[in-house]
Amino acid sequence: MGKLAQSTIKYLIEAEFSAEGIVEKPDVIGAIFGQTEGLLGQDLDLRELQRTGRIGRIDVEISNENGKTKGKIFLPSSLDSSETALIAASLETIERIGPCIASVKVISVKDVRVVKREFMLNRAKDILGKLMTEEIPSSSALTDAIKESVKTAQIRDYFGLPAGPDVENSDEVIIVEGRADVLNLLKNGIKNVVAIEGAKIPQEIIDLTKEKITTLFVDGDRGGDLIIKEMFQVAEIDYIARAPVDKEVEELTKKEIFKALREKIPAEQYKVELKTKELKDFVPKPQESSA
Repeated sequence: MGKLAQSTIKYLIEAEFSAEGIVEKPDVIGAIFGQTEGLLGQDLDLRELQRTGRIGRIDVEISNENGKTKGKIFLPSSLDSSETALIAASLETIERIGPCIASVKVISVKDVRVVKREFMLNRAKDILGKLMTEEIPSSSALTDAIKESVKTAQIRDYFGLPAGPDVENSDEVIIVEGRADVLNLLKNGIKNVVAIEGAKIPQEIIDLTKEKITTLFVDGDRGGDLIIKEMFQVAEIDYIARAPVDKEVEELTKKEIFKALREKIPAEQYKVELKTKELKDFVPKPQESSA
C-alpha cells in the first residue's frame, strides 16, 4: 500500500480488480478516472477532487499471471463517509481496463482515524510498559533509596573518622573497622558507632576507649584477630564482638548484627581465652608411642 498523500485523510478505499489480459498501472489509473467521469457530478469528479486534495494519490498493486492481470487499488479520501462510499461504489462500475474486459470489487473502506487510534493505543501500551519497568522505580526501591539516603546523611565526622550521630552523647560506643561497617550499622538503627578506618589505631579511638564503655566489633577473619590484639596493646576495650567466621561486619544482616552484639564477651575474658588458645597451640602434642 502506498503512503497517504495528506495528513487530513479520513478513509482508505481498498478494491480488488482482475482483467482478461495484460495491463499496466497507467491503464488501471486511466480506467478509474475515465470510466467514473461524470457519474457523480462535478462536485465528486475524481480529477477535481484530487486537484483540490480531497482525495490522495491513487496507488495500484499489480501482478500478471497466465496472460491475466490481478491487483489492488488503494484510494485515500478526506471526504465524509457518505461521499467516500459513493466514490467506492463508482469503482465497481469499471468494466474495462485498457483494451481488456475487467471487473472491480470493493473489499473495504477503512476509517484511517480508527487505524491511527489503534496504533496509538498499542504504542501507548508499549511506552507505558517501558516506563513502568525501566523508568519508574518500585515503591520498595524508592523506600530503600530514601532509607539509604537518610542513613548516609547520618554519618558524622568524628575527628576525621566516620561515625554515627550518637557517638559523642552515648555512654557506650561500638568501634568497627571501616566506613562500610558504620553504614551497615546505621542502616540497622545502631548510631553509637565509629570506625578505626585504617591499619593504625587513631589516637582519637584510644582516647575514646578511656572515656566510654567500648565494644570492639570486628570481622570474623584473621584481620579481625590482628585488630583485637593491637587494640589490647594501646586501648582500653571493654567488650569484644565478632562477625561469624569468614564474614565481614559490612555484609551482616540485622539479625546477625544483633546476635553478634548480644554474644559479646568481656575483654578480660577474651584475653584469657586468647592466651589459653595460644598456649595450646604452642605446647606440642604428645606423640603416641609405637608398638
